[in-house]
Amino acid sequence: MGLIWLALAAIAVWALVRLGRQSEKPGRGQWRIAATVLGAVLLAGAVLAGSHGAWLATAGMVGAGLYLIFSSRIRANLQRAAPKAARPEALSEAEARSILGVGPTATKVEINEAWRRLMGRAHPDQGGTEGLAARVNSARDRLLRR
Repeated sequence: MGLIWLALAAIAVWALVRLGRQSEKPGRGQWRIAATVLGAVLLAGAVLAGSHGAWLATAGMVGAGLYLIFSSRIRANLQRAAPKAARPEALSEAEARSILGVGPTATKVEINEAWRRLMGRAHPDQGGTEGLAARVNSARDRLLRR
């Protein structure tokens, strides 16, 4: 019966780690908290099993608990150390106009209105990406610098 529980715990550990490696999006880091808590519970269970003389279960739970705790922390550190999105290359004036959708005679006000409209969709908080938002920003900057 103890081996069945050990196998179920191993499956749960594997599922949590697998789930965590697939969740790269912001706001989905709650798996790290769950993994750390489950790891602590496994370590506490290992102490209990060790006090009852179940050495195989103790070794399995210690290994699984430490693996969960360290893998969730390493993954968090890797994401924190990830480089920010690279600055987009310099745009030509024609590219900047096509991105913002303005003509060659566009005024400063029209450029800012087009930028505001596009940033409402391209901003990462609104479902866009950092790269797209940076491209829209650099297009506006290019046209306002002329």
